Amino acid sequence: MLDSDTDTDSGPVVATTKLVTFLQRVQHTALRSYPKKQTPDPKSYIDLSLKRPYSLSTIESAFDDLTSGSHDQPVPVETLEKFVKEYFDGAGEDLLHHEPVDFVSDPSGFLSNVENKEVREWAREVHGLWRNLSCRVSDSVRESADRHTLLPLPEPVIIPGSRFREVYYWDSYWVIKGLMTSQMFTTAKGLVTNLMSLVETYGYALNGARAHYTNRSQPPLLSSMVYEIYNVTKDEELVRKAIPLLLKEYEFWNSGKHKVVIRDANGYDHVLSRYYAMWNKPRPESSVFDEESASGFSTMLEKQRFHRDIATAAESGCDFSTRWMRDPPNFTTMATTSVVPVDLNVFLLKMELDIAFMMKVSGDQNGSDRFVKASKAREKAFQTVFWNEKAGQWLDYWLSSSGEESETWKAENQNTNVFASNFAPIWINSINSDDENLVKKVVTALKNSGLIAPAGILTSLANSGQQWDSPNGWAPQQEMIVTGLGRSSVKEAKEMAEDIARRWIKSNYLVYKKSGTIHEKLKVTELGEYGGGGEYMPQTGFGWSNGVILAFLEEYGWPSHLSIEA
Repeated sequence: MLDSDTDTDSGPVVATTKLVTFLQRVQHTALRSYPKKQTPDPKSYIDLSLKRPYSLSTIESAFDDLTSGSHDQPVPVETLEKFVKEYFDGAGEDLLHHEPVDFVSDPSGFLSNVENKEVREWAREVHGLWRNLSCRVSDSVRESADRHTLLPLPEPVIIPGSRFREVYYWDSYWVIKGLMTSQMFTTAKGLVTNLMSLVETYGYALNGARAHYTNRSQPPLLSSMVYEIYNVTKDEELVRKAIPLLLKEYEFWNSGKHKVVIRDANGYDHVLSRYYAMWNKPRPESSVFDEESASGFSTMLEKQRFHRDIATAAESGCDFSTRWMRDPPNFTTMATTSVVPVDLNVFLLKMELDIAFMMKVSGDQNGSDRFVKASKAREKAFQTVFWNEKAGQWLDYWLSSSGEESETWKAENQNTNVFASNFAPIWINSINSDDENLVKKVVTALKNSGLIAPAGILTSLANSGQQWDSPNGWAPQQEMIVTGLGRSSVKEAKEMAEDIARRWIKSNYLVYKKSGTIHEKLKVTELGEYGGGGEYMPQTGFGWSNGVILAFLEEYGWPSHLSIEA
């Protein structure tokens, strides 16, 4: 049966604020008014806050007057800029610089195994970048939340940098990895406290700390952050505070639309999870882009489903990639809600293991046993649903139906395309340590995959123009695969891990020497080139890149005789 014009998507939607809705109107007007090559970043409009003493209704009336005679014609750029300056505080003005209390320019014993002088100097500079990225949310956000899209947070933050003027969920894990190397334990604990406050308020950690991100989460790494901090500081109070909130987050990812059940050939049901955003409209921070992308769909239902799949790809953190497309590289075939992703279930397996560990630390042995059991059930699902013996990797699984009811596993539903995420399970200790033969298969598969490039691991083999595809490589995937291989007892795995880490460090160093900045992503097909593609300009700063550089240098050092120059 064909969709009618009146059919709508009945999935969950979390309402946004009046301010976000209004700022989308301003964004639309701006993108119609500016010449194409001078179009501002659409996100910059959603990051504005109301200037005192004006109320939202006063500003809306003034905007109606500004646009009333235009009949969809552009407003002159000068007129629009004057309006924005008069009624709004600039994007990012409600985020103030904060000098971190635990920053020391040369911490005791810092990277003592980095012997090469050039690398050591550069590492100190990367360490110093935490000061640039350290901010606190202004008091006005807490006092007048409805005048801002930025959300109030109790502790100072580390932002990614550039256009990303707020905390992001999964970025924070790799930021914390770096903060541990930089011995900035108070700052790291503050990041976790902020994320826990979001879980307390919303029931899940938001994609980012802005009003328009309340409809989706991001890869669930909060338990891993707590674990990393506890591992170094032995802060049992943090563990005790975290457990009830981690249980709340665990429930979010393992119930409702996120939960899927795959039945194997023996009739055994495997419970896994998928990404599923609670939103079916254009994303406010990119609404014009999303509307253009959806313009070819004829019915409201098709548009809503597409918008949900776009927002769901943003929940995955990998926005965008051919990984989520039924017919790559056709962007309109995005179907993220139909994918049971390997890496999401890696993060949830890690969460189960982390919660089991923390419950044991806090004296709850029964609770710990329960989560050990849950982790074993998910590991079994990895072998049955994701593992592909012939490929020697774990493959995403495409759902045949909506995911509302259990469905029977079919071999042809595995996505046989090669992605870095296919190797994410090697990050889990029980997978990288218990079965040497498995690790050897994975090492051989990775070696032959085409993913290992001169500057690190490619995100995929498809050059689609999307940023989570070739020729880009990203810090999180490098760190997960390198860490997993490095923890294995297999010599070849350890050597491969060090080789990839050195390629990644070297390329970041060369990019920094050329540009004076650390970048969000690298073009890994060449040494010393930063990445591009996607819906925004390349960004610098950069939180998770800094964190992984420092973590790799702590793990592998840099001998004095080994040159880092090209």
